[in-house]
This record gives sequence, C-alpha cells and structure tokens, in this order.
Amino acid sequence: MRRRDFVRLLGAAVAWPLAARAQQSGRELRVPNVGILNYAAADDALVTEFRGALRELGHIDGQTATITYRWADGRFERLPSLAAELVASKVDVIIALGPATWAAKAATNTVPIIIAFSGDPVGNGVVSNLARPGENITGFSYMSTDLAAKRLEVLGRAFPKNGRIGILYNPAEPATTLEMRETEAAARTLGVTLQALAARNLDELSECFDTAVRERADALIVFTHGFAVLNRKRIVELAAQRRLPTMYGWREFVDEGGLMSYGPNVPIMVRKAASYVDRIIKGEKPGNLPIEQPARLELIVNLKTAKALGFDIPPTLLAVVDSVIE
Repeated sequence: MRRRDFVRLLGAAVAWPLAARAQQSGRELRVPNVGILNYAAADDALVTEFRGALRELGHIDGQTATITYRWADGRFERLPSLAAELVASKVDVIIALGPATWAAKAATNTVPIIIAFSGDPVGNGVVSNLARPGENITGFSYMSTDLAAKRLEVLGRAFPKNGRIGILYNPAEPATTLEMRETEAAARTLGVTLQALAARNLDELSECFDTAVRERADALIVFTHGFAVLNRKRIVELAAQRRLPTMYGWREFVDEGGLMSYGPNVPIMVRKAASYVDRIIKGEKPGNLPIEQPARLELIVNLKTAKALGFDIPPTLLAVVDSVIE
C-alpha cells in the first residue's frame, strides 16, 4: 500500500464516529448516565460548578455523557420520589447534594452515590467509616459538627460582650441534631446562653429574627444546611435589617453581604466530587474511595457590612482572617 493511501485510510478511521464503530461491531456504544439529586432549585450555582468540572474531565452532556437532573426546590418531601426516579432511569452514579444524601441512600444500595457535601456522614449514620466507607457511598464532608464549637468561639472573639447567641436552624434537617449538640457543649464551656430559633419556611424565618431581637440576642449563628443555603439572600437581608452580627458556615453568605463565615470552600468540594464521579465511571468502587474532609478552612469577614452596621471587628481577629471583603 502506498504511503498516501495508508494516511488517507488512517485519517478516515480516526474520523469515523465511535458510535458507528460500536454499531459495526454489533453493539451500541453506551455513554455513562450521571444522576444529580439536589435539594435546592434548578439554577443552583453548585450544580453549575459540578457540571463544569465534569465537562473538564471529558464528560459532556449529550455527547460523552447523559446527565439526568432532579431538584426539589427546597421541599424535603419530594426528595424520595426524585431519588427513585433517578434509580429507575438506570443512572450509573448519583451525585447527591447536601440533604439529598439521605434520599439517595434510601433509594438504592447498589447504584454508586457520591456525596457532594454533607455535614457529618459518620455521625448521621450515612456511612460507618470515613477512610473506607464501604457499600455504595463515598464523597465529601464539610464538617458542620466538628466546626460548631469553633464558630461559636470565633463569634465570641469578634464580639466579646456576647452572652446570648441565637441559633438559626431547620429542625427537619438530619444534620441539625449533631451540630446543635456540639454547639450546646461549646456554649457551656464558654459560658454562653443559646437561643434556639427554629425555621422551616420563610414565614417562620422572619418570626425567628423578630424573636431574636425581642429576646435580646447579642449575635446569631446560622446552621448552614439546605434550608439556609436555599434562602441565604433573605437570611442576610434579615440579619442586616435587625442589625444582628451573624456567623455563617460558607463564604457564599458573606459574598451576599453577610458579616462573617468560617468553614470550607464548598465549590472546591463540589468540583472534587466530579473527579470521584469520573473515577467511578472508569471502574473504581465507591466503597474503596475515602470520604474526604476539607484540606483548608477559611475565616471570611465582610468589612463593608461591618461598617454599614456599625460593628467593629477587633484587630486581633482581622490579623488571622483568610479573606476580607471591602
């Protein structure tokens, strides 16, 4: 065969679509089906982060992968049926964001599940071990239970006269019980009185802030679970209106105008979750992949908000802040 004929033939083979080659061999080429189960809304920025990271790894929706997305718009009761829909659609792996983890776990013990982020997967009984979770679940923890005491301590350093701290939480969320227990233990050590502020919907959210002001809370900690993330703009607005110094768990609240946060960079965790999906698609078993915790924690302070509300952040605390928004 002449060289130019060989090159032409080789080029044709390379250009020939993979699907056509698979059909020629008598079988269809099957692309992986990635299921996304989300507590929040369809336009959740964290889902955009995940899909972008998946794309960078070569899993492009409609080309090299199929992405099947289900979201609950903040309604916990919808998650079980949405998880069942994903399993019925024969997804190869499920990425579960936050509170959706429980519904995914209940729906299947065979389809691999990647936790994009979860407060305390061991403490909440999702897995028995971080290093080797076993079965069909792995993923990432944002350590909400472990960081509860530290957030209370940092808030005390920022506002030393705090004697009464409001705790804003949704009692329906699985992560709440453990985080509350750790916060209460830290409060006893620090000599702080806690004021429980339970909110399951927007109406109760406003009532909680009214109660905090009426009962003279000095500051507020927001448990950064699904409900708070979904309603973070409103929470930040209410904290500003009531002039309550507020500590959050994620930077996104501070970017929206919240005063301060201490915790992991959650978008980085979500992007790492895409790499776990990639590894499972390529054949690794989820139970052999450790549940990772954040390598770095960040203290973020919004000085613009502090100035607008008349709050003075001590220089000793500013000296250890990781990022300042001005």
